Amino acid sequence: MNTDRDPCPIPELCRLSAIRVVELLKKGEVTPLELVDAAAERIAQTDHHLNALPTLCIERAQEHAKRIMKNGNIDSNVPGQLTGLPVAIKDLMPVAEVRTTYGSLIFADHIPSQSDIMVEHLERNGAIVIGKSNTPEFGAGASTFNDVFGKTHNPWNIDKSVAGSSGGSAAAVAAGQVWLATGSDLGGSLRTPASFNSVVGLRPSPGRVARGPILQPFSTLSVDGPIARNAADAALFLDAMCGQHMADPLSLPVPPNSFLDAVRIATPPKRIGFSPDLGIVPVDPEVIACCRTAAQRFHDMGCVVEEVCPDFSEAIDCFQTLRAAMFATEHAEDLRLHRDKLKPELIWNIEKGQALTAKEIARAIEARTRLYRNVVSFFGGYDLLLCPAAIVPPFDVDTRYVDEVDGHKFDNYVHWISITFAITLTSCPAISAPAGFSTHGLPIGLQIVGPPRGEASVLAAAALLEQATGHAERVPLDPMDGNGRKLVSP
Repeated sequence: MNTDRDPCPIPELCRLSAIRVVELLKKGEVTPLELVDAAAERIAQTDHHLNALPTLCIERAQEHAKRIMKNGNIDSNVPGQLTGLPVAIKDLMPVAEVRTTYGSLIFADHIPSQSDIMVEHLERNGAIVIGKSNTPEFGAGASTFNDVFGKTHNPWNIDKSVAGSSGGSAAAVAAGQVWLATGSDLGGSLRTPASFNSVVGLRPSPGRVARGPILQPFSTLSVDGPIARNAADAALFLDAMCGQHMADPLSLPVPPNSFLDAVRIATPPKRIGFSPDLGIVPVDPEVIACCRTAAQRFHDMGCVVEEVCPDFSEAIDCFQTLRAAMFATEHAEDLRLHRDKLKPELIWNIEKGQALTAKEIARAIEARTRLYRNVVSFFGGYDLLLCPAAIVPPFDVDTRYVDEVDGHKFDNYVHWISITFAITLTSCPAISAPAGFSTHGLPIGLQIVGPPRGEASVLAAAALLEQATGHAERVPLDPMDGNGRKLVSP
């Protein structure tokens, strides 16, 4: 170890960006073991307020850090982009020899022997897993609570929800417990928590991040992706996640140009479409105003910004049908054997799928095809589509889901995330970037949607937005109560 260097104080390490910490790792100015210790200390300092990382594997992380180091310094043969950076893994993704519950009592004591492909790939690229982030049961629902670990609280106001289903990951990153965390996204599970926690959450194109083994490897609805404090960190993490794998039939090869380079050379797009609601769902007026102001930032950069979007009129019924069919396929045995351990929303969703007819599924597939054609046509004339990432600011942590907005009542637990799941159907990459704050100081995110396989363009746009607003500089933060009082002693 280089004993001449002055070690960076642990609290300061946690406040640095992932990009900066990796630079320090590569220079030998900090070690992976020091970073594990720093993250562990920050988690101990904050997580009793948040419950973001209920399962830790500190000893496993320390042993991994020691393997990466050689004679006290980074082994020059360590591959990959992350070089010994600790990360959190969402509790839907197996990590070998680490408790993985999927947020369900059915798997409360489950310890897998093999990691998910994505986890293995990240570890090969220098990531060190330090813990598992909280998630709703089987990732079902956009508020993070379950009967195994309980509720996760929002660091901006611990009385508020972190959304879901990657809520634990978003809260952990926002509070500085880790520099990066993984998430998954079916109907908005990366984007909605990013909005609620004022961080960046990217839903990549299907296949961009290899996954598995899973029950439905040919499905394009659910994907894995990064959560980070800023666009550059998200790009770095996505670069570390990318890579083809034989076990994932949809997986894509590493692109010729890195996503981090795309962020570093970002230039404003020429023409952008903005929609306050995609024409399908009511949105809180304060959210619309905040997102409209964020869209105006691109106009100030010289972009043409027009209020226009593709036709999403068939998206709600289409997604609800395809989602239900997916849940029926994946969880039929859970319902048959463990009905008493499943939350009511899951039971409803599985049974809805089991009751579907072939005609209803065919209709949904046809509707999705029409939507995709509409979107391809739209991107023939526009570089990006902007809209809110969530239709409301963070709500009460005890609320299971949003059931009404502006007098419009929703009849099920996922209807309120229509603004994100409509984009899921297109298979286009989409990112939630901090747009601003409500009058009560709660985060609001802007959803930036790019053309097919256009992750570089949405990451670049998110970087430009954060340069214009400065909102990315507000995280990490110490958890706060409802009065804005910090709950962590300096």
